Amino acid sequence: MTQPLLFTPFQLRSLTLRNRIIVSPMCQYSAHEGIANDWHMVHLGSLARGGAGMVFIEAAAVARDGRITHGDMGLWSEAHVEPLARINRFMKSQGAIPAVQLAHAGRKASMQRPWHGNGPLDDTDRARGEDVWPVSAPSAIPMDQGWLEPKAMSLADIARLRADFRSAAKRALDAGFEAAEVHGAHGYLLHEFLSPLSNKREDAYGGSFDNRIRLALEIAGDVRTVWPDNLPLFFRISSVDGVDGGWTLDDSIALAKRLKDVGVDVMDCSSGGLMGSATAARVKRYPGFQVPYAAAVKRGTGMTTMTVGLILEAHQAEEILQNGEADLIAIGREVLSDPHWPLHAEAALGIDNEFASWPVQYGWWLDKRKKSLAPPDSGHR
Repeated sequence: MTQPLLFTPFQLRSLTLRNRIIVSPMCQYSAHEGIANDWHMVHLGSLARGGAGMVFIEAAAVARDGRITHGDMGLWSEAHVEPLARINRFMKSQGAIPAVQLAHAGRKASMQRPWHGNGPLDDTDRARGEDVWPVSAPSAIPMDQGWLEPKAMSLADIARLRADFRSAAKRALDAGFEAAEVHGAHGYLLHEFLSPLSNKREDAYGGSFDNRIRLALEIAGDVRTVWPDNLPLFFRISSVDGVDGGWTLDDSIALAKRLKDVGVDVMDCSSGGLMGSATAARVKRYPGFQVPYAAAVKRGTGMTTMTVGLILEAHQAEEILQNGEADLIAIGREVLSDPHWPLHAEAALGIDNEFASWPVQYGWWLDKRKKSLAPPDSGHR
């Protein structure tokens, strides 16, 4: 058969991805003061070893008060650089391009780790030494009843935020990342500015569509000025709020056109999360449920798009690419279940290269096992 698109190399500026499989950012909530540790080394290293073309680390907070939880990764200080650089060196040695997602949690900051309840911090968290910190947002509107009321950001706060994104992007470069993504989805700060449900400002950053997208465009442009011209920049968007009166797919297409103008290369099309958990929305979930968003943005802008969400097996991913609905396939929780998903997908799509894509420490043994199990008349000796 012809080479599957899923395993056809893909060019992003000066980078050549070995395939179109991207490991999506997945928070581990396991850092201390934002610093990567051995858990992250083994976790991310195994995903790079598993054969993906690019591996995103989890959302890295650009400011300490921009963390979601006490366990979030960070890039707000120089102390974060070398632990991440160590991980990136290993990921590159395995053929995966290391990528970072730059983020600020906004009004969804100062909350519990998921396994502690995934809600506002409470007395049980304080007993563990995890107390609340002040949170900020475009408007003083809590995410939901019982959540912290955020401070409405001043123009000076916005200027500091922009500086934080620039500084974090510089540190990301120092750490050896070769792709960056601005997180504008899932109810975190930039999404809060975009949605008319969470942004009730009456200044240049609120009200009209152009005003509500102003900060996203400014920050994407700020990061692009720091990020080298030869390296790609992604933007993750919640394509729809999934809530009446909220952000729409047409809004996403209009924003994507403007982001393209400031140097964004890839639209990473997710959905939901404005209220509730990271991807909560009134959108029916089924395998590939967010693919239509990536397809619509691609048609409407001509941009490279990445799709994500319940993409579970290789033939499903290949069909998305063959149909021209997206250019890149982001795999999330499925690689937690199977870190070698890309390598297994290769076999599922009929690529028989005698384990040449596997790390030699594994491939040599697996090829020997395959040959030892082959029937006597198969030609394998």
